[in-house]
Amino acid sequence: MPELNFNQQIKPVRNNLTKTAFLSRVAVLLALSLVGSYLKLPSPIGSIALDSLAGYLGVIIIGPGVGALILALGHLFSALGGGFVLGPFHFLIALLMAFCGFIFSLLLKYNVFLAVVVTAFCNGVLAIAILIPFFGLGFFTALTLSLTAAAIVNLLLAVVISNFLREKINNA
Repeated sequence: MPELNFNQQIKPVRNNLTKTAFLSRVAVLLALSLVGSYLKLPSPIGSIALDSLAGYLGVIIIGPGVGALILALGHLFSALGGGFVLGPFHFLIALLMAFCGFIFSLLLKYNVFLAVVVTAFCNGVLAIAILIPFFGLGFFTALTLSLTAAAIVNLLLAVVISNFLREKINNA
């Protein structure tokens, strides 16, 4: 069983993947994101779920571009399953999720713990703070705790799963 070390550096393993292997991994992660979008977490709105787990895993396993795309699409899957309660603002949130994926990727090069903490803050606090002019401070206050908790769960699960998959992925 691999040891979980939050002070390590994580690098994407996409070295010499064939197009087929690359597309297969992307497809599996998109499917996992879709499944995760149906695993809702308690929140005032219906779009907080485990959809970003696959995106953050994609950032770790494949790289920031693909991971960011999966994060954005995962949010849209989740929003669609929750009734698109925020309307077109879900597209802005999808872009913010992609941005969180890039932040996560940059910080993974230095420290996993730092990457999880800063990305959870970006996802759970900053992304909602951007929406204050549109929805008000009450919206921010109501969502911050549940969204930050969901971000931490998604990020930690991605890190733990990637540690278990790392050896198998490198050998594939």
